[in-house]
Amino acid sequence: MFSGCCGCCSALRPRYKRLVDNIFPVIPQDGLVKSNMEKLTFYSLSSPEKLDRIGEYLFQKAARDIYRKRYGFVIIAMEAMDQLLVACHAQTLNLFVESFLKMVQKLLESTEPQLQILATQSFVRFANIEEDTPSYHRRYDFFVSKFSAMCHSNEHGEVRDKIRVAGIRGLQAVVRKTVSDDLVENIWEPVHMDKIVPSLLFNMQESGFHMKETGNIEEAPEDQVDPPMLAETCMRELVGRASFGHIRAVLRPVLRHFDLHKLWVPNQFAIHVFRIIMFSIQAQYSYTVVESLMAHLDENSKSSPTIRTSIADVLSKIIAIAAGESVGPSVLEIINSLLSHLRDSVRNGLSQTDEKQYQEALINALGEFANHLPDYQKIEIMMFIMSKIPFPLVDNNTPADNLLQSILLKSLLKVGTKYQTIHLNTTFPVSFLEPLLRMSLAPDPDMRLLVQKILHTLIDRHNNLEKLSKPTVNVHELELTMEKSSRPDLIFINKHGPVIYDALYTSLQMDTNGVENIEAIYTTLALLCVELASNETIIDLLQLVLGIQNLALTNNDLSNAQKFNLHAVVASLLTLIPIVLNIKPLADYAAKIGKARKHEAPHLLPDLLVHYPANSESANKLPHLLVDQMAICEFVKAGGLDPTRLAQTSPYGAGGPGAVAGNHRHSWVESGARGSIMELPGGQDVDSVSSSPGVQRIIIKEKPPRTSEWHCEVNRHQSWDALFKFPVPRTSSDRSITSRILRRTNNKLPEEELTFESMKKVLTEPPEARKEAEAERREQLSHTFRTATFSELLHRTQPKHDILQNKLNEIFKSLSTTEANRSPIDREKKSNIPVYEQNFPEL
Repeated sequence: MFSGCCGCCSALRPRYKRLVDNIFPVIPQDGLVKSNMEKLTFYSLSSPEKLDRIGEYLFQKAARDIYRKRYGFVIIAMEAMDQLLVACHAQTLNLFVESFLKMVQKLLESTEPQLQILATQSFVRFANIEEDTPSYHRRYDFFVSKFSAMCHSNEHGEVRDKIRVAGIRGLQAVVRKTVSDDLVENIWEPVHMDKIVPSLLFNMQESGFHMKETGNIEEAPEDQVDPPMLAETCMRELVGRASFGHIRAVLRPVLRHFDLHKLWVPNQFAIHVFRIIMFSIQAQYSYTVVESLMAHLDENSKSSPTIRTSIADVLSKIIAIAAGESVGPSVLEIINSLLSHLRDSVRNGLSQTDEKQYQEALINALGEFANHLPDYQKIEIMMFIMSKIPFPLVDNNTPADNLLQSILLKSLLKVGTKYQTIHLNTTFPVSFLEPLLRMSLAPDPDMRLLVQKILHTLIDRHNNLEKLSKPTVNVHELELTMEKSSRPDLIFINKHGPVIYDALYTSLQMDTNGVENIEAIYTTLALLCVELASNETIIDLLQLVLGIQNLALTNNDLSNAQKFNLHAVVASLLTLIPIVLNIKPLADYAAKIGKARKHEAPHLLPDLLVHYPANSESANKLPHLLVDQMAICEFVKAGGLDPTRLAQTSPYGAGGPGAVAGNHRHSWVESGARGSIMELPGGQDVDSVSSSPGVQRIIIKEKPPRTSEWHCEVNRHQSWDALFKFPVPRTSSDRSITSRILRRTNNKLPEEELTFESMKKVLTEPPEARKEAEAERREQLSHTFRTATFSELLHRTQPKHDILQNKLNEIFKSLSTTEANRSPIDREKKSNIPVYEQNFPEL
């Protein structure tokens, strides 16, 4: 009907269409007609209800131009869309957005890279606009899929990078648009994250940053941004925007990407990515990353050791970042998980090289985690690890048990190196010290060496460990750093010193010790001497030195090389102690012995050797080169110290190996010393002796004859039976005799007959003979319990129930007989007397 019209028909078209048509030039190279665009914008603002129609009309024109490949007009239409989008108010934006997104989608579906890049830029502008009114029906599935596909573009040359950058920017825009609005589509769903995260990782792989030690990315101009740099920025933003519930949604596709594309070996890229995640994530959520990596390590338990080692190495590189935010149960949970992986590794293989590398990686992760924890938590970790170490058995340990013990001790050593000791009583609580000393008596020498290294790193507070790592008599050249001992440290060593020294002494008795073991024990003692230097500890150390020398002279289980090593340790400690405490007479004596040994017996001085020349003489043949106890007492006294305890019988050697005078050894020391039961100390009280296996307090087999020597004593007590009721002595001589009898009976040993002759011997024999007899009996007792079979020990320790039962029956029978013989009147009188006033029948 309008055919042939001269143009007046255009007046019948809607005004918005005329305004839209007028913004297009005749030639697309001329660009958007700005004056007409201003008219269209003014009309849109004054009539916002027309916005959806304007958008729809622009979309139709752009779709037609795309089909006709008139890309110049398409670009003009998209530019008009962008200007209208920016000009519209937020409350009216929903009327226009649907048409806008259809237009962007249409351009992204084209095969022209220029249009895809243009559409992406428009979408990014749209994403930066905050909308007041939520849109429940809007979905972004297509945009996530399309932008992810653009990130994997395989175009040639610069076009590929431009498309990939556009795709990354598009994903970044989708995240920004959706993450802040809970009412729109949930971008954290796996269907979206499984596309976004791998696309970013794919571009990050081509970055050279992960080959460097630092991965800091500086902001660069937009035209210089390459896909890897932009992908890392987008990954940081994605992780930073994730809440606690969404962290795993990001980590899951990351781990799957590394598995599918075999990116764990080598693991430089994996370390780089997880460092980015750890530094971008909110601090309180960092534990989740560690937990996810450990769970992934569980899932790969059947994978090759190389893959597990790489995952554990990644864990060790990032776990320190999480340590600062881990508190309470999460700390022990991480440690327990690492220890569980170590135990599983031991079960998987004992001798595989790759498996050992995996174990080292886990130990490094444990150490790095502990390094960033406060000291009190490090102590808790060390105690926790110690509780997981299986007890060392002499004969029943399997290779797996031994390896597990060794690995856990290495873990403990790793944590110990990160700990700074302030006070020893804090570092060594009883629940930690006792099992540690128990492990120092393990059958495996390598395990004992690890325990000594743990003690070294925890005792050394002034960096003297390297200086004291080898025995030496040239102490002046060491330049030791020393400080006066604090009161808490002195209290600690006074309380626990005998147990520590006893464990070290017992460890020196083991014939499996190598040079490293003996050197390590020397280092432990030297560090204790330097760190706890005081007049209160000098006597204990000197007693131990004398005990070590006695061990080298008397222990036939040790080889000649081991004995020479012990003599060298004695010379080194004897030189160190007086220099630390500034006792010049003792220092001169030590120098004199060292000089004499240097000329006559250099094999009794450091350095320690595995093999010595065959012509090396035994120290028993060179007594003038040995340390003399009485001489030391004199020099100690000359130095102003009290040598009384030093002059007494040494607690090491005379009382048997490992027996500490006046202190019963703990059960863990007894069982640790080759599985034997140590002998009881001589100063035991009556109750403890009577409770020992097979030990009875008194066995009387006959009464003595009434000789002249005992006539007065027996008459005074009326009978021999009354004598052993021990009445209160009436005179000083009575008290003397009674006290000697008491001491004799208190120290009574198994199956000893207490006759008149034996009691007479108590009063007449000299004290020295009595001490020798007691030492011999203790040795017999020790030998009995070491060599007797289980049935023999059981028979010896069975209580004498029959004797006790017969005596009780006799007492009850006499009581019943006496009661039956009483008259009714007597029984009635007795019933009226209070219980506390009633006497026994014989009274």
